[in-house]
Amino acid sequence: GARVMETRTSRRPRSSAQQHLLLAVALIACSSQLLVDANSWLSLAMNPIQRPEMYIIGAQPLCSQLTGLSQGQRKLCQLYQDHMVYIGEEPRRASMNVNTSSDSGGGTVAPWIMHPAAGVVNAVSRACREGELSTCGCSRAARPRDLPRDWLWGGCGDNVNYGYRFNYPRGSIEHTRTLMNLQNNEAGRQSVYNLANVACKCHGVSGSCSLKTCWLQLADFRRVGEFLKEKYDSAAAMRIGRKGNWSSPDYCLKNDTTGSMGTLGRLCNKTSEGMDGCELMCCGRGYDQFKTYKHERCHCKFHWCCYVKCKRCTSLVDQFVCK
Repeated sequence: GARVMETRTSRRPRSSAQQHLLLAVALIACSSQLLVDANSWLSLAMNPIQRPEMYIIGAQPLCSQLTGLSQGQRKLCQLYQDHMVYIGEEPRRASMNVNTSSDSGGGTVAPWIMHPAAGVVNAVSRACREGELSTCGCSRAARPRDLPRDWLWGGCGDNVNYGYRFNYPRGSIEHTRTLMNLQNNEAGRQSVYNLANVACKCHGVSGSCSLKTCWLQLADFRRVGEFLKEKYDSAAAMRIGRKGNWSSPDYCLKNDTTGSMGTLGRLCNKTSEGMDGCELMCCGRGYDQFKTYKHERCHCKFHWCCYVKCKRCTSLVDQFVCK
């Protein structure tokens, strides 16, 4: 049935970066609901393949024509178009609730195993660190109290605070299903926020590690997915009046009623045996192969102190999409 996951309040000290986006989001939230269904961000996982021009600032058609977004999310998309390509990146790596058998009409895996809320926090936080977004940069998280005094704090860390606040749901919570979605959205966001940890790098002659620089770093997203799966297994089914429990929807196929975008046209990993692999992602329907140019940061160097400078590399790669 429909499930609600438990959330716990994070105790990590807040920084000024957490407040960076509140004003803009609050203005949006006053007139519209920012979250209708947790799956609505998933539409961004498919559109970059079919309509990449959506993410060029000033291009037409704009975010208002993206399917699957609530009114509030469309406004947020228009205000922060450079964020959208990264928001669509994490959900594209794994289908929601894909079938574990070749029969696409069968049972389903945990419907949120790669929860969109967690994916948004993860993707935006990393994009901030990499300098891809104009409204944020490296993490400004406070120095952990238990960090040894002779270790430097201030390397370019993942901006978890910004990513967490960017996906903060606001608006009407009158409907019971919306309350459930808000709870699960918060569980997804907090999983990324709370699993972030301190990473350090040694400096010194011949690897002597006479000095360490440390920063805040996101956990591997696979670990986040495993954590959410454990949460889902222990979640409580939610009863809605006399209608009973909602059964888990099948995310293999598009369903406008449930908000599922399906996995048609989704990127998959041919060699992976995980949730992002073509076998599971495509629900046994097969996949198509095509070539595309991939642009990424490369030859990165750490400069004292403390920033990272990278070059841009382009390569021709094979990609696979679900039939």
